[in-house]
Amino acid sequence: MRAFVLLCLLLPAFGQYEEMWGDKDYLWDTPGFTTTKPKHKACLYEKESCGCCLMKKQTHRMEAFFNLTHREMKKDLMLTKMYIDDMRASRSAFSFALDKNDSTECLGPFSDDAGIVFRHEFLNLGNNYNPMTGIFVAPRAGVYSFSYTISSDMKRAACAHLQVNGEIVSEIHGQDGQDSVDSDSVVKAIKLKAEDRVDVILPKGCIICSDKKFSNTFTGFLLYATV
Repeated sequence: MRAFVLLCLLLPAFGQYEEMWGDKDYLWDTPGFTTTKPKHKACLYEKESCGCCLMKKQTHRMEAFFNLTHREMKKDLMLTKMYIDDMRASRSAFSFALDKNDSTECLGPFSDDAGIVFRHEFLNLGNNYNPMTGIFVAPRAGVYSFSYTISSDMKRAACAHLQVNGEIVSEIHGQDGQDSVDSDSVVKAIKLKAEDRVDVILPKGCIICSDKKFSNTFTGFLLYATV
């Protein structure tokens, strides 16, 4: 009896399935009602079996409700997993310096522009920066932050360019002969497309010097992805 009362109280919670389990399935006193009562369908033909029929009806509703809930939860779980996998795949961050040297070593000056290859790794999440070429390749469209620092301690101007797909987007020009160390930094946010290439260029006639202090660095990371 308690189970019957509980099921009756649950009726409003499963009202959305009324159309699935209409009273037309229960044939008491309907036109053409027959007294033939198959034992395996007693709930359909015997009015005295009202309690049994209601319990069966509520059981059907509960089964449909929980099946739907299970499907929705499974769908949400799959979507959540897709979002997490997408977030993991889109992570991208790197930070490199010129090779660490016990003594000062310089790069340049050259008669033409040359790419600067930062080989000493601090971080390369996603492996989108290539320490053999000095080029970062965007794994996906988005807004990225890049920073680079260059230094020279030979009383010559330290200068460098940041370029995207061969086009200069930022420049550093040090002041020649102002002090014993010439150093400068730039931070820039850039919107990129997937497969865009970003690197730092040493212009002709310029020089940078490295030592154990890691005074020349190149860093970048994805701020947020775009469509």
